[in-house]
Amino acid sequence: MAGNTSDPGASVASRLLTVLGAFDDEHRAMTLSQIARRAGLPLPTTHRLVAELATWGGLVRRPTGEYVVGRRIWELALLAPTQTGLRQIAEPFLHDVYGATLATVHLAVREGAEVLYLDRLSGTASVPIVSTVGSRLPLHCTAVGKVLLAHAPDDVLAETLGSLTRMTPFTVTQPGLLRQQLARVRRHGYATTVEEMSLGACSVAVPVLRDTAVVASLGLVVPRLTRDRTRLVGVLQAAAFGIGRELASGG
Repeated sequence: MAGNTSDPGASVASRLLTVLGAFDDEHRAMTLSQIARRAGLPLPTTHRLVAELATWGGLVRRPTGEYVVGRRIWELALLAPTQTGLRQIAEPFLHDVYGATLATVHLAVREGAEVLYLDRLSGTASVPIVSTVGSRLPLHCTAVGKVLLAHAPDDVLAETLGSLTRMTPFTVTQPGLLRQQLARVRRHGYATTVEEMSLGACSVAVPVLRDTAVVASLGLVVPRLTRDRTRLVGVLQAAAFGIGRELASGG
């Protein structure tokens, strides 16, 4: 359940936000009744709110009767400072990395105890993965996440270590082992995973620094890391350095 605003004192704005909050990675397309159930709202109220959002462009109704998030929401999201600043500066560097590797390239930041994917480039030769632009995934089972977790505040680390969800048989769920991996990330300057988020997908990532602060993570997803790890890390570090330099100069 995404939320419960059946309280008659709840404002119209809070109910609209609850309707939008009913959508997530696992609920991208829903019928009216499904939205009502996840939002904790009566069906007639949900019908009215969904109709208003659809008229505005925040939701779109498919021929099947299901609703999906509309382009208007995405256009607003692009106005967020994180998107308009970091994402625009990083974009040409992501293209350079993709051109050099033909692998899926990710730019991600930490939002609370999750990874938020700001940008992604992929091609026909890329490994199929679950991440999409705007999606959130756990910190502990992706390379970009481990980079961000290695430099996260103690409270975020504690929260993550307390809920190490197993995504595949290879996901690290032992707090002690994860702590060791994070120490290596800080020591060596990059993180790797082997099929921890998706079977058949390995990842490597490096931090993006603005001065001395880690503000993002830049990563690649490939079928295997055995031979190309050093080269991939080098490509990523060169791009991350360029992004950091542009951020520091206010570019």
